[in-house]
Amino acid sequence: MAEKDIDINGLSFEQAIKKLTDIVGKIENGSISLEQSISQYEQGMSLIKHCRGILQKAEKKIEEISKK
Repeated sequence: MAEKDIDINGLSFEQAIKKLTDIVGKIENGSISLEQSISQYEQGMSLIKHCRGILQKAEKKIEEISKK
């Protein structure tokens, strides 16, 4: 499976953040082409969405625990 074909939904929060950090590094240091940068940006946005979903679930669980 190519890096851009990663199953983002199967990643833990920590794994997704690591991949996001790697993407930011590649884009910032200019080690990839413009086309690759756009593809990586798209994957990064998907990773951000995934991380936000995980955080929302965690917040909801904490709220439920706090109500007990």
